[in-house]
Amino acid sequence: MTDAPIVRAAGCALWRRASSGHGVELALVHRRKWDDWSLPKGKLKRGEPAEAGALREVLEETGYRCALGAPLSEAHYTDAQGRPKEVRYWAAEATHGEFVPNREVDVLLWLSPEEARERLSYTRDRELVRELLSVLDVPGVDR
Repeated sequence: MTDAPIVRAAGCALWRRASSGHGVELALVHRRKWDDWSLPKGKLKRGEPAEAGALREVLEETGYRCALGAPLSEAHYTDAQGRPKEVRYWAAEATHGEFVPNREVDVLLWLSPEEARERLSYTRDRELVRELLSVLDVPGVDR
């Protein structure tokens, strides 16, 4: 057990209506530092509310502004430096924006929920996709 302070972070299961008009697509980001595929998230700044941090991190990592929806489950795990980490997540619909590769994220993909679950690097993120689908009220979304 470590006495290290908890690293607090926030992020979103960012979604948009599929261009086909049926169902939704989810945004997955590839972080070059870790060579992984995940949902957009990041550490909170000192004193920053989790909701504001989630919106900021989504914008920084994806280039998209979004509307927060239902809160999703929190993730608790040990980060790469061995510190306890707590990440709060929300469902969030992309409202507008455009991805530009940046220092943290080199690729953004919009994928169907099934494709997203296959590509995501972490089980906890795959579970959030299932949870997202259960809270969305969008025609054509299979739960």
